[in-house]
Amino acid sequence: MEKRIISLRNEMETVALGTSVAAICWKPCLIYLYGDLGTGKTTFCHGFLRALGYTGNLKSPTYALVESYTLLHWTVYHFDLYRLTDPEELEFLGIRDYFDNTALYLVEWPQRGEGIFPVADITLIFQYQSDGRQVTAQAMSIKGKNILDLLILS
Repeated sequence: MEKRIISLRNEMETVALGTSVAAICWKPCLIYLYGDLGTGKTTFCHGFLRALGYTGNLKSPTYALVESYTLLHWTVYHFDLYRLTDPEELEFLGIRDYFDNTALYLVEWPQRGEGIFPVADITLIFQYQSDGRQVTAQAMSIKGKNILDLLILS
């Protein structure tokens, strides 16, 4: 599928990327976020949620594994699987109940839930790059390709 490389110089540009993706994303949509600690995955999620109108306190779901945000027209589930030791732990959370094709899903560290989560529409791979970050955005579905095409135009 289609791929795009995006350079981000700072935190503001990472937030702006989240804002841009949220502006062209429609539900249901599943976004996987890969990358080492500190590469900008959670910062992207904050930009994404703010763009959809969430004004409350944003917390990383590192300990709870999932935070849900019910907005006027959307529900967004933000998963952070960093502390997950076995994908089977997700079954205890009732993970399959979350994926009802009515929400937006942001999943950090998706490789730790391999075999449990559905296939993503788009993946974002965050990497350190000299004094900033680089994101490789890859469409994994037709919906993901449409999002990536619109992101290129925006």
